[in-house]
Amino acid sequence: MQLRETMLGRRTVHAYTPDPLPEGAIDRALEAAIHAPNHRLTWPWRFTRVGRETRVSIAERALALKAAKNGGALPKEVEERSRAKILNPAELVVVSLVRCEDPFVAREDYASASCAIQNLTLSLWAEGVATKWSSGGLTTKPETYQDLQIDPEEQEIIGFLWCGIAAKVPPKPERPSLDSLVRELP
Repeated sequence: MQLRETMLGRRTVHAYTPDPLPEGAIDRALEAAIHAPNHRLTWPWRFTRVGRETRVSIAERALALKAAKNGGALPKEVEERSRAKILNPAELVVVSLVRCEDPFVAREDYASASCAIQNLTLSLWAEGVATKWSSGGLTTKPETYQDLQIDPEEQEIIGFLWCGIAAKVPPKPERPSLDSLVRELP
């Protein structure tokens, strides 16, 4: 796939098949990620590949959060769908950002980590692997940091990346025109 075609065709996917990923796809995507622009050379991103056992624990935490938010027990269908969301994609990669005291550098580091995530998702898309970048409430919970063995004083979780074979690719969303977003000055 050509780069421009990959960028314009990539979609966020919410449902995955149980099929495995192409051999080495995650490693190639992680390599692409660490080649993101980082002009201060701080290399602020960290990636955690989450195995099945830890994903089960995270899924249970997600269910507990959802149940608490909804005032109690969840309907069986909602529980199964929520569990599948975490367990079904072939891979889960958690992206965290090394904390920085300097607000200007911290902002640049977040931008750089976002570029790394984009590189990772584009690399996977080019190999037929879909992704979803999730940054919901689960990413902020102390228990999640504990499960992932990430020290919240040193790093901030900035996203879960679901990686798998798409069960269904959503249609291309309507985008604003370039004219509405770009201006030119003399």
